[in-house]
Amino acid sequence: MDDVARQLYDRDVASQALGIALTDAGHGTATVTMTVTPQMLQGHGTCHGGYMFLLADTAFAFACNSERPTVAAGADVEFLAPVHEGDVLVATAVERVSRGRRGVYDVTVRRGDEVVVEFRGRSRAVDRR
Repeated sequence: MDDVARQLYDRDVASQALGIALTDAGHGTATVTMTVTPQMLQGHGTCHGGYMFLLADTAFAFACNSERPTVAAGADVEFLAPVHEGDVLVATAVERVSRGRRGVYDVTVRRGDEVVVEFRGRSRAVDRR
């Protein structure tokens, strides 16, 4: 596993508090998992979209920070299927293009073999501080 991603994860209190685990990371890629808890459900009894976005955004963050410090410049998300309590979600991020200070990454979130979310993130490299 990528050392930069591991160090970033070790400082990521938000993801750890939600039970998100970093399971794999390499150059421009990352995989994270999360089990949906009762606290993540909204009024319809399904997982709140914000948690699914957060999971995809987390995979995106680890993938785009593999080479240099990067922040999100924007993202789009498609919620494709409802997610329920107890579902184990796996988000896999893949770099599509990196040019200059910008990058584009696709994240697929699955429940088993079923795709439940598609996310496209845009990154911007920042100076180290």
